[in-house]
Amino acid sequence: MRYNSKAVDIIDNINCGLIGKAQTAKLAVITLLAGGHLLIEDVPGVGKTTLANLLAKSVGCGFTRIQFTPDTLPGDVTGASVYDMRKGEFRYVEGAIMNNIVLVDEINRTSPKTQAALLEAMQEGQVTVDGTTYPLKEPFMLIATQNPIDFIGTYNLPEAQLDRFMMKLSLGYPELDDEKLMAMNFIAGSLAQNTQAVIDTAVLAEMRCEVKSVKVSDDIAEYVINLVSLTRENPLLSLGASPRATLALISAARSAAYVKGRDFVTPDDVQEILTHVLRHRLILTVEAKISKNTPENIIESVKKSAKVPM
Repeated sequence: MRYNSKAVDIIDNINCGLIGKAQTAKLAVITLLAGGHLLIEDVPGVGKTTLANLLAKSVGCGFTRIQFTPDTLPGDVTGASVYDMRKGEFRYVEGAIMNNIVLVDEINRTSPKTQAALLEAMQEGQVTVDGTTYPLKEPFMLIATQNPIDFIGTYNLPEAQLDRFMMKLSLGYPELDDEKLMAMNFIAGSLAQNTQAVIDTAVLAEMRCEVKSVKVSDDIAEYVINLVSLTRENPLLSLGASPRATLALISAARSAAYVKGRDFVTPDDVQEILTHVLRHRLILTVEAKISKNTPENIIESVKKSAKVPM
């Protein structure tokens, strides 16, 4: 298979700084090229922030990190109108969201009001402050992280916000050999590398346009719709995937095909990204939780029951 050379360059560049996480790097690049947002949920210290930083540096984009805390205000995110005494008028002061790639660290540690400040930016690519709308920079991507083991002082993300993330990823602990290599690099002082951009924002914008031109046949579209529909009929789920999930699946599958150097989507592309696109959108019934079912298990059963187009 002949992979897209520019996409491979980005993935390889990330892999130089994030050892042993090639598949996660690939999925992050797929999300970026598809124009989606990324949620990374994992324990502290496995490289969530590093991944976001390397992704931004690899594509030559502006990068902002917002550390969410209980006292973070919506204006810290979106910006605010400040009175200019010299001119006698209000002027807009940009918030942290005004950049190409924005990392929201520990998104579940701030209040629902501040979390909600991200909704318009994630869906419409703009923010509204005091009745005036300001477009975000293009290309734009939001990467959020959260710790799955914290309960005190955290606020669960509402379903409406979870649904706006194209993918949810988990890095996991590194393999033993990868951790040894990481330790050796750290001892030698070469763990932290000055990552250089392999493309610029103009090329990234062009690649995103090329992804949108990847062909999706009627059979593939029907396959995606069928997969999403099956989650709504599953008795183990109290909430299935939304129509937004259907569009996210199509966009991510197009991007996956593009990374692989193809201009058309196959069932394999859909299956590769299916779990990552759907698992954070599904809500299990109480009975399913008691019987220790997981979204991943249910998605796997849905995948097996759906008819795969030839």
